[in-house]
Amino acid sequence: MAEDAATRVSAGIERAATISARAQYLVALTGAGMSVESGIPPFRGPGGLWTKYGEPPMNGYQRFLADPAQAWRERLSPQGPMRELWETLHAAQPNPGHHALARLESAGILRCLITQNVDNLHRLAGSQAIAEIHGNYMLVRCIECSRRFAGDEIPLEALPPRCPHCQGILKNDSVFFGEPIPTDVLGRCFDAAEQCDCMIVAGTSATVYPAAQFPFDVRQRGGDVIEINPYATELTPIASVSVHGPAAVVLPELAMRIIQLRGM
Repeated sequence: MAEDAATRVSAGIERAATISARAQYLVALTGAGMSVESGIPPFRGPGGLWTKYGEPPMNGYQRFLADPAQAWRERLSPQGPMRELWETLHAAQPNPGHHALARLESAGILRCLITQNVDNLHRLAGSQAIAEIHGNYMLVRCIECSRRFAGDEIPLEALPPRCPHCQGILKNDSVFFGEPIPTDVLGRCFDAAEQCDCMIVAGTSATVYPAAQFPFDVRQRGGDVIEINPYATELTPIASVSVHGPAAVVLPELAMRIIQLRGM
C-alpha cells in the first residue's frame, strides 16, 4: 500500500511538472499548510492558537480604529496569544517547499507567488515576486498611505506610532478581521491571477476568500491548477493534477523536474 501511494505521488509529480513546464505564466498560491510544515501551529484545530486562546474578534479592525493605542499595547504585551505567536514566527525557518518556489522564481519560471501566510518565510527563502494578501507580521503599514516599514525601524515610545511620510496611524501589516485587504496587494493578486495559465496551489484548502477564488478563475478560463496537499480539498475536483503529499516534500521534486523539462 505504501509503495502504491509513493507511485501515485511520483506519477502525479511527473504530470504536474509536464503541465507546469509548458506554462507561459506560472503562479503559485500558498497557505497555512506551508507554515505548519515549518513548525508554526495552525490557528484552528488541535494545538491551534485560537483553539487554545479563543478566536480573535470578528471586528478586530474596527476595534483597532476605535483605540489604536490600546491595540498596540495589547500587541506589545508580554502576555497572551500574540506574544506566543510572535515568538513562534521568529523561531521558524523556511522549509524545502519555500526554497523550491524561490528556485523556480530565480530560474525565471515562477512569475508570481501569492501567499496567505504572514510568516515572512517565503521572503527568507529568497522569493521576491510576492503578493502577501494577508500581510507580513514583520512589517507595519500606514492605514492612510499604505506605505510599509520594517517593524524595527519604527519607534514605539509614543503609541500609536505614526507614518513618517504622512503622519497616518501605523498598524501591523497583518490583515485583521473586518479589515479590507490593502488595494495595492489585492491588485497585484488579481493581475497575476488574470495572466496565469497554470497555478500551483500548495498547503491550502482554498476556503478563505478572495484567495480561494483565484484557482477557480484560472480553471474557468481554461488554465491548469496543480494541487499539492496531504488531503483532498474543495479544489481537488477541478484540479488538473492533485498530488497528495506535504508541500515540503513534493515541491522540491516538482521544482527540480520542471527545471529539467525546461532544459535549465
